[in-house]
Amino acid sequence: MLAKRIIPCLDVKDGATVKGVNFVNFRNAGDPVELGQRYSDEGADELVYLDITASLEGRDTFVDLVRRVARNVSIPFTVGGGISSVEHVDTLLNAGADKISINSSALRRPELISEIASRFGRQVCVVAIDARCVDGEWICYVKGGHEPTSRRLVEWALEAQDRGAGEILFTSMDHDGVKQGFACEALNQLHDALSIPVIASGGCGAMEHFKDAFEIGHADAALAASVFHFNEIPIDELKRYLHNCNIPVRL
Repeated sequence: MLAKRIIPCLDVKDGATVKGVNFVNFRNAGDPVELGQRYSDEGADELVYLDITASLEGRDTFVDLVRRVARNVSIPFTVGGGISSVEHVDTLLNAGADKISINSSALRRPELISEIASRFGRQVCVVAIDARCVDGEWICYVKGGHEPTSRRLVEWALEAQDRGAGEILFTSMDHDGVKQGFACEALNQLHDALSIPVIASGGCGAMEHFKDAFEIGHADAALAASVFHFNEIPIDELKRYLHNCNIPVRL
């Protein structure tokens, strides 16, 4: 069995790492490069950097941050936010990113997934899905969680996979920042429907929540932010805990 991955997520706004609750009420969490270095040293498997206002404000993800991270961090990292063309992907990869994450741009123009996969390989393309459960259905949102769409979580994830996505990064907007656990039922639905890896995001507040994401949700990786940013869960202790629960992780 492949090792489960632990992935700190750094939401970047105006050059600083921030963390909110339900996609609003942000507070500063530190310098994104320094945090990335710390997580790399502590044993994180990968990092995700998301420019959280890029798609809402119509800006490009800033390339300078990617260069700084690449110079200072030794583990793979994904960059997302405002990416809308293969040319932009090429720029980010040349700056040092290992993968890119697309969300709003993929829902607006699903062909972008295929274009990225065919040019750079599907392993480069992570399709992020922000969704909220409305009347029992998981509805996909765009523009940093500010605008609902007509797309449903599982059917959109399946289309993204068919178009060439290498991974799905699913964030439950209902669970984001509230620290009550991941959306394990929805994660399990994605696991049953897809053949590509699923990354769990949104809701982690305790080590047990990671265990649940892997055992109940069958996620391939789990992403978290505030519990790492504010030293609530040390990554090395988390991995030892998961290892003792017979969950395969890289120690």
